[in-house]
Amino acid sequence: GLSGFGRIGRMVFQAICDQDLLGSLLNVVAVVDMATDADYFAYQMKYDSMHGRFKHKVRTEKSDPTMEEADTLIVNGHKIKVCPATRNPEDLPWGKLGVDYVIESTGLFTDADKAQGHIKAGCSKVIISAPGKGNLKTIVMGVNNTEYDPKAHNIVSNASCTTNCLAPVVYALLKAGIGIEKGLMTTIHSYTATQKPVDGPSKKDWRGGRAAACNIIPSSTGAAKAVGEVLPGVKGKLTGMAFRVPAADVSVVDLTFVATRDTSLQEIDLCIKKAAKTHLRGILGVTEEELVSSDFLHDARSSIYDSLATCQNNLPGEKRMFKVVSWYDNEWGYSNRVVDLLRFMAAKA
Repeated sequence: GLSGFGRIGRMVFQAICDQDLLGSLLNVVAVVDMATDADYFAYQMKYDSMHGRFKHKVRTEKSDPTMEEADTLIVNGHKIKVCPATRNPEDLPWGKLGVDYVIESTGLFTDADKAQGHIKAGCSKVIISAPGKGNLKTIVMGVNNTEYDPKAHNIVSNASCTTNCLAPVVYALLKAGIGIEKGLMTTIHSYTATQKPVDGPSKKDWRGGRAAACNIIPSSTGAAKAVGEVLPGVKGKLTGMAFRVPAADVSVVDLTFVATRDTSLQEIDLCIKKAAKTHLRGILGVTEEELVSSDFLHDARSSIYDSLATCQNNLPGEKRMFKVVSWYDNEWGYSNRVVDLLRFMAAKA
């Protein structure tokens, strides 16, 4: 079941289709959203300003001919019920529909206690497609997914798109024995649906209320600190901030850090490239070309290390302060990790 059919909900569904999982390994039976017009959902899937045309056959139908709106999506012959959203997830028909796993992508139920409503409604597991709060497990695929315990972890968070970009790079550095004494991360992040197209009210975050498409807007992010939740070796050692910029998709992480021991640009470059070819293959990528953000649009990897952008600032005799840069499609890469996590959890059931 997909709870929320906004940017990430639709991208997760498209990733399921593109990975040829719909109706085979994964049986999507329902989507839940404030809108309930299946024709509108079909339109949203068919045409996307950033990711282009939907590659699969989609149509709609009415389960009752007397209904005003279609309530069923049919994708590649597979029927998916459209259900109205509720204030309380407990009221959703997961049990009646036989739903085992729910992707919680409304952005409203990221707290474990609230997400527990999906469990009470009849599903077995909930994956929150955002940073979670409370008693839940945060998982970044390729980094700490082996810690998943199917008996103990009924509600899990897929962290944020930025954490999914930063964590593999940090993991590669730790695995190589380089380590991080302390670090500052900045994500230059494309604007999102929570921002405003023109200046508007934003009581708690004044700068966040400014027009997204014509400003560089400083913002807070917990992504760097969250890496410490999945990699305890850097807990308390990383923090950072974000700049929201006038780009509709694709972002980039800038990590400036002091290593725990002397190292070099060459060793850092080599260890990240090695990780991309081995234990982080398909999750961490590498580019050695002079690319820009649009070149990473629709890239399914979580993090693409920019080898040419790696630099250092060390005085004579020093070998510990470095900067690494990594790109990510904050919509598509992240959504593919949600699907990967779902498949991983299902395999452990």
